[in-house]
Amino acid sequence: MLATLAFFSCTTVGPDYVPPEKKVPGSWHGNPMGGVSKQAPAPEILAKWWSTLNDPILSDLMEKAIVNNKDIGQARARIREERARWNISKAGLFPTLDASGSFRKSGSSKETGSGKETDLYSADFDASWELDLFGGTRRSVEAASAELQASEEDLRDILVSLLAEIALNYTEVRTFQARMEMVEKNLAIQDQTYQMAQSLYTSGLSNGIAIQQAKYNLENTRSQIPGLKISLEEAKNRISVLLGENPGSVHGALKETGPVPVCPLEIAVGVPADVLRQRPDIRRAEKKLAAQTARIGAAVADLYPKLSFTGSIGFEALDPDKLFLAHSRSYGFGPRITWPIFRAGSIRNNIEVQSALEEELLGKYELAVLNALSEVENQLTVYMEEQNRKQSLNEAKQAAMRAVDLAQNQYQAGMIDFTGVLDAQRSLLSFEDNLIQCEGNIISSLVRLYKALGGGWTSLAAGHTGT
Repeated sequence: MLATLAFFSCTTVGPDYVPPEKKVPGSWHGNPMGGVSKQAPAPEILAKWWSTLNDPILSDLMEKAIVNNKDIGQARARIREERARWNISKAGLFPTLDASGSFRKSGSSKETGSGKETDLYSADFDASWELDLFGGTRRSVEAASAELQASEEDLRDILVSLLAEIALNYTEVRTFQARMEMVEKNLAIQDQTYQMAQSLYTSGLSNGIAIQQAKYNLENTRSQIPGLKISLEEAKNRISVLLGENPGSVHGALKETGPVPVCPLEIAVGVPADVLRQRPDIRRAEKKLAAQTARIGAAVADLYPKLSFTGSIGFEALDPDKLFLAHSRSYGFGPRITWPIFRAGSIRNNIEVQSALEEELLGKYELAVLNALSEVENQLTVYMEEQNRKQSLNEAKQAAMRAVDLAQNQYQAGMIDFTGVLDAQRSLLSFEDNLIQCEGNIISSLVRLYKALGGGWTSLAAGHTGT
């Protein structure tokens, strides 16, 4: 019997988890250029990618968010929950022991019995142990362990998204500030043009239409400020929420206008296989798949017999002083075997359910891989093309500045009407605004690219998340 038990105790039914084959291309579809390298990103750079932007205020915001963000706090709680579930599963491998005690007073009828009252005292210890012959409990432990690892990857994924959101909103703040500064500079220029139109009209060198044209051009530019202020306030408040603080908490630190962060000269993106190893969402999907594979084994184990040993020892007496004497002792022990003979197909259907769930999670894993590769490809394209756009906008801005000077000189000389000045100023304002937004878009695409690469959690997870 011992030999049989030893044999079955090493048996674990159900499929063993095998990581899915990762079919990914050897290189990116696009041809990286514009400061993008195919070299594998250095771990220390990818771990704290925002340091490449050389902005101490942004770095400070990142550190605060990691400590105080509410989503991070919830993810930590989920890890504690899954760790406790794992420990609960492991407890199924060990015997259980219960102790109980009772007192019962009873009396019989005088018509049918003696009519006497009787006191009964008892104390019992009960033990049981179900042997995991076919590995059902071990499969449950395996599933719980994989779920714990998945929750840790979930925390890391939240961390990657959090750091990216902080950087994106910070970039928006600096972009809106730069746009407001540009609008105010153009307001000063347009006010000078308005004063010039009034002066020429007073001197009899111009008509009143030019004054009104200069006026509506000035006020149209001024009307952009409220919208920029609204967007700036919203971006600041989003940062406050991401930091786990009340709205308005970061306004002091971001009160002064700062420059839009500048991209590093070169960034390394590696190859698609690097992304699969780095991204927490893909790693989480794989752990979920591993957990479900183990649940199939736990379901299969229900087809086989279960062997348990039970035993009890107790004491019963009518007098509490004699409860623990040798002659008051009672006991019982022995093995018990159960084997499901007929369950109307419920066990096999449960196996089918667990197998279908595994197939579903495999599909989710494969979709996560495709989405990850697509994100990187898209952000690479945006990053490179926005730099091309910036170059064209720079050229357009320089030409518009020269056009404004020429138009003002020719208007003062009476060579053109005031419409030419207005058109030149509006074009300059448009090009300057588009250029600032383009610079912000370049940084935003860089942030999204680092997020798509899975950067941000490697060196921080152990220090800040408690995993």
